[in-house]
Amino acid sequence: MACIRERRNRLVIDFYDQHGKRRWKTLKEGTTKRAARKTLREIENDIEKGSYIAPTEVPGFSTIADTWLTIKKPNIRHSTHLQYQGHVENHLKPYFGITQINKLNYDSIERFIKHCQDKGMSTPMLKKSLVTLGAIFTYAIRKRYIAYNPVRDIEKPKGQSTKEEAKDITILTPEQIRALLEAAPDVKSKTLFMTAILTGMRQGEILGLKWDDIDWTAGQIHVKRTFNYGRFYDPKSKTSKRKIDLAPQLIAQLKAWQLACPPNNLDLVFPNGEGKPINDSNLRSRIFDPGLKKAKIPKIRFHDLRHCYASFLIDQGESPKYIQTQMGHSSINVTFDIYGHLMKDTNQEAATRLGNAIFGNGSKTVAKQQKGL
Repeated sequence: MACIRERRNRLVIDFYDQHGKRRWKTLKEGTTKRAARKTLREIENDIEKGSYIAPTEVPGFSTIADTWLTIKKPNIRHSTHLQYQGHVENHLKPYFGITQINKLNYDSIERFIKHCQDKGMSTPMLKKSLVTLGAIFTYAIRKRYIAYNPVRDIEKPKGQSTKEEAKDITILTPEQIRALLEAAPDVKSKTLFMTAILTGMRQGEILGLKWDDIDWTAGQIHVKRTFNYGRFYDPKSKTSKRKIDLAPQLIAQLKAWQLACPPNNLDLVFPNGEGKPINDSNLRSRIFDPGLKKAKIPKIRFHDLRHCYASFLIDQGESPKYIQTQMGHSSINVTFDIYGHLMKDTNQEAATRLGNAIFGNGSKTVAKQQKGL
């Protein structure tokens, strides 16, 4: 039976937890009996729910963060785990350290945000770190170390948007693209570059591409997998699993390469010398960077070839919805966030077509309208 008693001029709550273990909680000097009864009710509620944990047994933030990373690892992509690990090791653990997680609250998170902003952390990185922090708190709730996730009520920091950051992407000109293709050391490299530029496929999607994924009759590539960090994965989202329309020039190039491609057990379109997927770092250091250098093109990311594809579709007036489906974006908002600044904000041709559709075309229609006035 729980009770409140006095010891050495301080109130002490004496009780048994949900496991039948006797506990004591000594309250601060000057605590009133009314406040003590309130604390006792809170303890009894936790015991009834089976969630009471003695303050000395609550782990520190770093311990919980490490445990969360370990539990998440088997169920997420290796690249995603590395991102979470980077947030934890570089930003969260250095700040929160061994502080018991039940002592972190809304004010603690706000101070963390200000600390990061004072250090010059970019807004997108800060937002990602807060998402990871919120997931760690959610895990702590499941473990019943805390009852509330303070990150949920934090006002997200404002600043540079994804759309503004996207203005830093590099787009090659058609002349530069032709120079890059001419600088390719062999037919495999040339075909790989053309596939990236004319499909907008992600690097991992290209490295995991198999000949059976190409529908020669329909002129499409079916994106069914990706290869990253030495492993095959399903596409990153439902929309990433898509069908991409192929230009006739790319179809011809792929057919030529298929005749020259060495047989491999994995049926890969772009195998390495051992018939396995090309290592991403080797793709950069042995194929892509030398090609850029020979073509006299400043260093860019391989991922920028994907941006080239999107920019060309925009330039030729393709609909944003079509671009979204071809790129495999999760929503059209992602497409606008990344490429909205490349889209025209004026379209006089569209306005003219609208007027012609309603009022007809030509001077006769205008004359009739003026005569009726």
